[in-house]
Amino acid sequence: MTEAFPLQWPPGKPRTPRARIERSRFSPGNRPQECRAVQEELARLGARNVVISTNIRLRNDGLPYANDKAPADQGVAVYFTYAGGQKCFACDRWWTIEENLRAVWKSIEAIRGLERWGSKSFVDAAFTGFAALPAPGAARAWWDVLGVSQHATVDQINAAYREKAKSAHSDAGGSDAAMSELNVARDQGLKARSE
Repeated sequence: MTEAFPLQWPPGKPRTPRARIERSRFSPGNRPQECRAVQEELARLGARNVVISTNIRLRNDGLPYANDKAPADQGVAVYFTYAGGQKCFACDRWWTIEENLRAVWKSIEAIRGLERWGSKSFVDAAFTGFAALPAPGAARAWWDVLGVSQHATVDQINAAYREKAKSAHSDAGGSDAAMSELNVARDQGLKARSE
C-alpha cells in the first residue's frame, strides 16, 4: 500500500536536481485547498482511490496540515486508480509543496480537457507514461532507493547512501523503516559491484 506520509516517490521516476528547482509563475492556495483541488479534478476525470503523498503530516481527514513547517523535500506524488490501472502523477520541480500540488492539478485539468474535446485516444496514450504503483510488499530496486544509476560505482553508491541517510535517519525526521530500506539498498548495491 502506498502511504501518504512520508513521501512515497514512484520507483523509476527521476528526481529534479536541487539546482533546477525553482519558483513557479502561478500563485497556489494553501495545502488543504490545493489537495482538494487535485482530488476534485481527479474525481471529475473518474479516478478512484486517490492518495496524495508528501512529507507533511496528515490531519484526521487525510489532508496535510496547513501550518506545518515546510520539509526539505517538497515533492508530491498523487496515486490513483484510473481506467482499471494504477497511475501516479509526481512533481518536485517547484519550490513548495503547494506549487507542486498546483502543477499536478493543472496537468490533470489539461488531460481532462483532451478528453472533453473528443481526444480520448490522446488521454489513454498520455496515461501510459505514468508509473503504476508497485505491487504491495514489492521492494524497490537498490538504485531507485539510493537515487543512482543501475551502473553506479562503489564511490557513487556510498556517497548517495551518506546523503540520503541525513534525512532518512529517525534522528533527522526520517524513520526506522526508511533507514532500513536505505541500508539494504546500499548493501545490495555494494554486493552487485563486487560480483
